[in-house]
Amino acid sequence: MQLTNQTQVSEFVFLGLSDLTTLQLPLFLVFLLIYLLSLTGNLLIVLLIFSDPHLHTPMYGFLCNLAGLDVFYSSVTAPRMLSDFFSDTKAIAVPACITQFYFFFSFICIELYLLAVMSYDRYIAICHPLHYIQMMHPKICAQMVSAAWSVGFLTSLIHTVCIERLSFCGPNIINSFFCDLPQLFLLSCTDTFINVLVMFLVGIIMGSGALGITFVPYIEIFRTIMGIQSQRGKLKALSTCTSHLTVVFIFYGTLVSTYLRPSPSSTSSEDRLVSVVYTVVTPLINPLIYSLRNKDLKEAFRRAMHRAGIDKVFKISAA
Repeated sequence: MQLTNQTQVSEFVFLGLSDLTTLQLPLFLVFLLIYLLSLTGNLLIVLLIFSDPHLHTPMYGFLCNLAGLDVFYSSVTAPRMLSDFFSDTKAIAVPACITQFYFFFSFICIELYLLAVMSYDRYIAICHPLHYIQMMHPKICAQMVSAAWSVGFLTSLIHTVCIERLSFCGPNIINSFFCDLPQLFLLSCTDTFINVLVMFLVGIIMGSGALGITFVPYIEIFRTIMGIQSQRGKLKALSTCTSHLTVVFIFYGTLVSTYLRPSPSSTSSEDRLVSVVYTVVTPLINPLIYSLRNKDLKEAFRRAMHRAGIDKVFKISAA
């Protein structure tokens, strides 16, 4: 039930990561470094995949989308967080807050569906290799990627429309460094039952579909891998799956701990720690996981260095 005769707040104020003045500069430098490394790593993957014909395959097309998505994903929150380290007010207008949430949650949903598409790609490649070219035709891959982006934006739009019905009468303090559903629910002076219900229903309907497409194929994938006679072939197949699964488990772990808890706390420092992991750290971890364990990307990087003549510089320096 909406309360009447109450002044609507026009802005929210972030508490940020720490109130201690002495920690502002060290935290700024740490997260600036993380953000720059994240941008560099993901953009490098995108450039390598675009420029190297050897990587023009469905698997690397999906990885290119994931890397590009992580650039947008981290850029929704990180620049604002970095600027707030030296801001006295840390205020954000309510419409701007809702807009930030819309894009942030859109990119979360898109990553959820992209990881599902990548799982399906691994399933076809390992379990049906003879039909891979037909089943993962570039046109089909483009349609799957377009569907992931479209459904992601639509899912976030549903939550954003529901947020628009909420009233915010005070307090206006957000115990975080960005706008997210749990914090907005806590600050609302309107009954959030419908919003929470929509969050769980959409999460169950859309999330269970993505979850099923992501994990169910791995039952058949591991069964097929165990049947491979060659130890080298078995390890090669496993290596293409472990990177993807590592990213999936990190992403789902932070997602569940954030959105599927019955009653989020407004003062829990654990909430902010989890938020830091899935907003700032995860976009950095993804390129590290895929690049460090991927021979094709390493070879593409060496070829790019050779074309640019950088490898000769290193050889001269070493000599």
